[in-house]
Amino acid sequence: MNYKVPRGTQDILPSESWKWQRVESIMRDVCQLYRYEEIRTPIFEQTELFTRAVGDTTDIVQKEMYTFEDRGGRSMTLRPEGTAPVVRSFVENKMHGYPDQPVKLFYEGPMFRYERQQAGRYRQFVQFGVEAIGSASPAIDAEVIALALDVYERAGLEELKLVINSLGDTESRTAHREALVAHFEPHIEEFCSDCQSRLAKNPLRILDCKKDHEHPLMASAPELPDYLNEESAAYFREVLAHLDAVGIDYVVDPNLVRGLDYYNHTAFEIMSTSDGFGAITTLCGGGRYNGLTEEIGGPPAPGIGFAMSIERLLLALEAEGKEWTDKPALDAYVVTLGEEAEAKGFALVQQLRRAGVTADTDFLHRKMKGQMKSADRKQASYVIIIGEDEVAKGVVQLKNMETGEQHEMTNDDAIAHIAQMKKEG
Repeated sequence: MNYKVPRGTQDILPSESWKWQRVESIMRDVCQLYRYEEIRTPIFEQTELFTRAVGDTTDIVQKEMYTFEDRGGRSMTLRPEGTAPVVRSFVENKMHGYPDQPVKLFYEGPMFRYERQQAGRYRQFVQFGVEAIGSASPAIDAEVIALALDVYERAGLEELKLVINSLGDTESRTAHREALVAHFEPHIEEFCSDCQSRLAKNPLRILDCKKDHEHPLMASAPELPDYLNEESAAYFREVLAHLDAVGIDYVVDPNLVRGLDYYNHTAFEIMSTSDGFGAITTLCGGGRYNGLTEEIGGPPAPGIGFAMSIERLLLALEAEGKEWTDKPALDAYVVTLGEEAEAKGFALVQQLRRAGVTADTDFLHRKMKGQMKSADRKQASYVIIIGEDEVAKGVVQLKNMETGEQHEMTNDDAIAHIAQMKKEG
């Protein structure tokens, strides 16, 4: 039988995985600057966590979750998103009692959704996200948005657009909900079955429907900003004022709704404006979720966060023509000729590595020409040659692959020279 990678997943080969490592390094560096600390949660959780937190009317819960029954008869689900598990951990581990609030966390890892595969979208995908839990300040909303933009900009993206909206508090959303029901109900039979079921449960989700997004009633639907009470409107103005203060450009879109039920107040998306990126432009989405900790059994702790796909970040870089090509080079390749030289060379490779120098050697007993070609393919900065003469004299030949210069020296001198050149640049 020929085995193949499961549909909607991918193998990330060494020719590409170094780019992922570069992105992950950028994300971790930015989080370090902002003092967000890593949290790692299980890949699967109790199914009820997602049905309660994400919402049983969402596409994720209704259509996309990988759910299974374990040997104990419990319903478990591979995590489709990262916020609910982080908030569950926040509640379970009583992080609300930490002296420093808000608690600032980041996560990175695989998520799972059964959806149609598209460019940059997979059934197993890698998501990076942050959660700031324990503050209702508009300033933390702006900080979370700034962090997301910093990641993209440090990665090299330039063609970005921040779209933001306010979903309001419970009172505002209730007033808007009633207006939506009155607007859609007389013609709801013209909409898909999903929208028909959403009308009673969560009419706001109708606005996010992919099937009926061109229906005329969508364009004329009541807009959330018109139903914000003064408290919600004032909060949103403060968020925008903080973005203005740090020079972050944005577009207020009254029709922006997020696909998860737990959002309220601030909601935002970061999009690619590159012509070559494709029809689905969203790179990152997030928002505030006051009330989520109470929903899963914890004390009140307002929060805000975002999630971004590493696959789509790399796709956006490619669309802007900024795909990384500078794969980390090999510092030194040890070429050996003869059994005694091979043993000496193997020991030297280990000495180089202990000195912080990346090093490799031949394991196929190739002739010198073949070994030199391998060193060239690996883009080695230096080649160290050990033959019978070098073994007898206790020296090596050190060749600079860029200049072609070659010098005879001791093992220790060769190691010191390469380490110093690497340190200098």
